[in-house]
Amino acid sequence: MGYDPKNPMEGRISDLGPKYYGDMLAPVIKNNKGKWLYHEILEPGVLVHVSETGDKVFTVRCGTPRLVTVSYVRDICDIADAHCDGFVRWTTRNNVEFMVDAEDKVAPLKEAIAAAPSGLPIGGTGACVTNIVHTQGWVHCHTPATDASGPVKAVMDDLFDYFGSMTLPAQVRIALACCLNMCGAVHASDIAILGIHRTPPMIDHERITGVCEIPLAIASCPLGAIKPAKAEVNGEEVKTVKVNNERCMFCGNCYTMCPAMPLADPEGDGIAILVGGKVSNAKSGPKFSKLVVPFLPNTPPRWPETVKVVRDILLAYAKGANKYERLGEWAERIGWEKFFEETGVPFTDKSIDDYRLAYDTWRTTTQFKYTSHTAAYTK
Repeated sequence: MGYDPKNPMEGRISDLGPKYYGDMLAPVIKNNKGKWLYHEILEPGVLVHVSETGDKVFTVRCGTPRLVTVSYVRDICDIADAHCDGFVRWTTRNNVEFMVDAEDKVAPLKEAIAAAPSGLPIGGTGACVTNIVHTQGWVHCHTPATDASGPVKAVMDDLFDYFGSMTLPAQVRIALACCLNMCGAVHASDIAILGIHRTPPMIDHERITGVCEIPLAIASCPLGAIKPAKAEVNGEEVKTVKVNNERCMFCGNCYTMCPAMPLADPEGDGIAILVGGKVSNAKSGPKFSKLVVPFLPNTPPRWPETVKVVRDILLAYAKGANKYERLGEWAERIGWEKFFEETGVPFTDKSIDDYRLAYDTWRTTTQFKYTSHTAAYTK
């Protein structure tokens, strides 16, 4: 077929962009689009959606790692081929969902999942710790302040009992972003693990003119902390930049544009913990996460300090919250000062609103409450 300039798309074959999602929907999903009446959780990890047509779809949700091998994907595809007519889907929180159109197909599907060589834990529904969504970390990204897969694995190993059960007051979403560019959903999660840099970029004057466009490096800074400068390298004057450390917020955007301005530092990099974010509009409006722990060290391979803080926060929430109350709603009900007491999280000067890297902080009015945790800072 010849090319017709008046109809350039006719007969065109292209692999650019994703396929149309409708072509990949299971028939029971496609046939009932826009007709679903309600859904129920039959047991942890198993849901049923009911359509006005009378059709039902039964879903078995399994947690998966974010980074998986080809053999792992093949195991999943084998299960989908054998039990789900080849249809399978991933959720935005790295769960894999197998769907069948009859209840008597659920038990054989669960047996196949349990026997999968890769291991596919069923859960992640209702009042549980849902699967942790996270970023790339050290395995791929060039700006992380912490790893992603490592802390997530350590935290989820510790909290795994809460993934396959529904014993918490409400769902608890945990997320990790390995730097404050926040590719992960840490700004709107109940517990957020955030990699942070604490030192300004180091400038390699010898390399900068060869690998960087100086104006681009200057323009990349959102706070105008980078200025043009000159330096002497091997007896010659070269064009370079200088950083106003007082203005730098350690975001790493300059390193993205200029590889001669590395930011990573073994001592300065670490983890901050934020809590109370959510997207749900059910009981209260959506909330941004709030800083409660300004810094924890990077201690691979198991990050025990981070794991302990996350567990302490979760257990205090599980003990004190009302049914259906999200973590941020519980903290607001008892007061954020009381939150520090209940969780055992140390209260520091970094928790007060004038801390310049405080994000959206836990106390945004003058209504300060006095507790044992805040006493040292309220004299």
